[in-house]
Amino acid sequence: MPELPEVETTLRGIEPYIIGKKISSVIIRNPSLRWPVPEEIPKKLKNQVIDRIQRRGKYLLLQVSKEYLIIHLGMSGSLRISKQADIKKHDHIDLCFEDGTYLRYCDPRRFGCFLWTDDIEKHFLLKHLGPEPLSNSFNGEYLFEASRKRKTSVKNFIMNSRVVVGVGNIYASEALYAAGIRPTSKAGKVTKKKFNLLAQEIVKILRKSIENGGTTLRDFVSGDNAPGYFKQSLKVYGREGEKCYKCSTEIKGIRIGQRASAYCPKCQAKF
Repeated sequence: MPELPEVETTLRGIEPYIIGKKISSVIIRNPSLRWPVPEEIPKKLKNQVIDRIQRRGKYLLLQVSKEYLIIHLGMSGSLRISKQADIKKHDHIDLCFEDGTYLRYCDPRRFGCFLWTDDIEKHFLLKHLGPEPLSNSFNGEYLFEASRKRKTSVKNFIMNSRVVVGVGNIYASEALYAAGIRPTSKAGKVTKKKFNLLAQEIVKILRKSIENGGTTLRDFVSGDNAPGYFKQSLKVYGREGEKCYKCSTEIKGIRIGQRASAYCPKCQAKF
């Protein structure tokens, strides 16, 4: 599933090609995504100019006037700029611009969404989201205070979008390793000192991944059809049974909350 860096990479990839562009039409070939694509979207967007694109968690928000198109890439979705009219099997939606280019949405599994709102603060998908991990409101003090009396694992805690947005499975695993925290530790037992370190590592890893174009996943491509390259620097995720780069201990694989997880028994302390 595309995570925060992949969505940010997509935003940066398509932004120069859509801002200030006038939409001549919207083509919806298959409205059956995670939620049905609202019938009014083509009418709402026709002859509108895209004023701004921003990211909130894993959602892309395309602003036209005072309203917003909400896009989520789901598990396998991608957005790309195209000058070609040739349509592939899973190309479900086109935003057609007056200059002859398209913003094309492809989604083989159809778990993404195209929704419409005039209030992003109150929309059901956005109103309960926690702070952005790359914002000034996110730090170790915040995590420590939010975690008190929490019995859930620290990994599930930082992956909870109501706590902080965009820290998906891959990046949570990598940040916990870098901070020396075992993913199964109870969030309420982690010290403030460790949370300070964890917050720093989350920010560092997300920024590095964005710089490198996201993580290479089977289904993910960025707005220019290029895969991400962060995978080559992963320390624990997907390395079960291999040796830890720091201490040569075998990386252990477990499941936490139905998700695959990996950690180093020696480098990641048990609380």
